[in-house]
Amino acid sequence: MSKKSHHVVWFRNNLRIRDNAPLAAAVKRVADGGGQLSLVYIIDPRCHAKTSFGFDRVGAFRNTFLAEALNDFGYRLRNYGLTLTVMKGKPEDLLPKCVGQSGSLYFQREIPPEERAVEISLRQRMLANSVNVHDYCPNTLLDFQDLPFDVANAPEVFTKFRRNVEKNWRVALEETLSDDLLLRAAQHQKPITAESAARSDAFCEQNCKRQIADSRRVMSFVGGESAGLQRLNEYFWERDCLKEYKQTRNGMLGPDYSSKFSPWLSLGCISPRHIYAEIRRYEAERGSNESTYWLIFELLWRDYFAVITAKHGSALFQIGGLRRMALNWEQDWSLFERWQNGTTGYPLIDANMRELQSTGWMSNRGRQNVASFLTKNLGIDWRMGAEWFESQLIDYDACSNYGNWNYTAGVGNDARGFRWFNTIKQSQDYDSEGRYVRHWLPSLKEVPKKFVHTPWQMHVAEQQRSHCVIGTDFPTPIVDLFQSARDIQSKQKQT
Repeated sequence: MSKKSHHVVWFRNNLRIRDNAPLAAAVKRVADGGGQLSLVYIIDPRCHAKTSFGFDRVGAFRNTFLAEALNDFGYRLRNYGLTLTVMKGKPEDLLPKCVGQSGSLYFQREIPPEERAVEISLRQRMLANSVNVHDYCPNTLLDFQDLPFDVANAPEVFTKFRRNVEKNWRVALEETLSDDLLLRAAQHQKPITAESAARSDAFCEQNCKRQIADSRRVMSFVGGESAGLQRLNEYFWERDCLKEYKQTRNGMLGPDYSSKFSPWLSLGCISPRHIYAEIRRYEAERGSNESTYWLIFELLWRDYFAVITAKHGSALFQIGGLRRMALNWEQDWSLFERWQNGTTGYPLIDANMRELQSTGWMSNRGRQNVASFLTKNLGIDWRMGAEWFESQLIDYDACSNYGNWNYTAGVGNDARGFRWFNTIKQSQDYDSEGRYVRHWLPSLKEVPKKFVHTPWQMHVAEQQRSHCVIGTDFPTPIVDLFQSARDIQSKQKQT
């Protein structure tokens, strides 16, 4: 009797059942007795090491969100009788042993260079074992093969990228799996017995180092497909927030000013194609407007950074960025730590940095401001900020994170001279009543609205009445906002 072929699905940033191409392909192959099936997720120690500046690559918030996502994914699979095995080690070492000789491996391609290097090494080992390798599109809205240009010829500027895509629009349909197929596939499972293997719930129990929830957090982010789908349903259908997305997306306080899908997108707990399909369903049932388009627009920004990373590879992560610019950056740790800990003396910067440190989240408007301040007012090496975000953000995505830092630091595409954010004006524009900064900075609670974004401008008597003495209750500004920007601009012109 011939030995049954072994089909192994290696999950990466696609921790979901819905719209999961590698899972769908393997399940359909196995469901009618076409071999044995194993489902594997691998914790690669290289991804959980230190960054080049010494931060944990996966901080406590990210680690907890990942553990929750794995636990939820394992639970959803167990409803069909399927088991997700979590292993620790290098994928290129573990997977050949899991698959064996002449089996098949299914996985989602990733884009950053480190992940691509793992794929190349893995392919070489699989080839030696006569293993069939089936790889699928990254977790993007558009399959790269459906782009109207080759990745090597992708437009460098987002506007041109978007216009080209929208002229030749094609979003593939979601992959579907019936309950019956999943149940039938479960009858053909092959257990993974490696020493490093554990069930997903056991891994979660060991690794879910929960933080004490900060009552000031914008919302509770729980990892997993279940929570991601619930958030989408609430935002679109229950609260009907999509109709005003464009008008509210720059908010900073409260759960519904923006979609906040990014944490679940980052681990693939929900797919961008599913979000897109729900937007189109919303438009059909409740009407289209600028807001429905704008959320698709944001998904295209995410795709743009993915394509640019695929095109330029490691350049995105180098100090010179995509433009390979030799700018004179500082690595002043005393200045960096004040930025990192939210003690710069500028309320909008400090409130956002404390929110990040306390919750693992920061609004898009906040991210733009703090990145601009670090690079354009303090002149600090942008990679230090990018790595701190990598460690802290629960929605960390390598392409979007480093793409945005390139952009803000002026070393990426779309750079138009020395652009910086006037944090005082930004505060007044997007937090006019001071509700956000007071929310995160208790010492500003009693400061009059007139001074809430510039507390150092209060006279000493006003500071005392407000219980906000500069230098004691609230930090003295670390730099002069306007002079520092001029100094950094002048310094960069000389390099």
